[in-house]
Amino acid sequence: EVQLVESGGGSVQAGGSLRLSCVVSGLTVAGSFCMGWFRQAPGKEREVVATLVPGTGTTYYTDSVKGRFTISRDNAKKTLYLQLNSLTPEDTAMYRCAIRATTGCYTSPARFTYWGQGTQVTVSS
Repeated sequence: EVQLVESGGGSVQAGGSLRLSCVVSGLTVAGSFCMGWFRQAPGKEREVVATLVPGTGTTYYTDSVKGRFTISRDNAKKTLYLQLNSLTPEDTAMYRCAIRATTGCYTSPARFTYWGQGTQVTVSS
């Protein structure tokens, strides 16, 4: 059974930092797979935050997080990370990690195969 388990969320003040983790089990992540972080705020659609193709190191960031967030992966720990810096109240959302278990990397949530349950990030002003 494939499982993605996120952790690291919490409540912080604006300007603070968090590091989200996503541990993957039950799946051998090929270098061509696309791994990503998405978020969904109340009343809003789920949106991509960042993606990573492990084999090439290619990353994508949505404009609103460029320069503040960093996606990375530790192969040995089978863990995907998202470093969140300079947080603002607009970053408040449920953050979920996802894997697209085939080639190609996209920003649409519908293109991803496996999902974690999410970890909540709340940023106060």
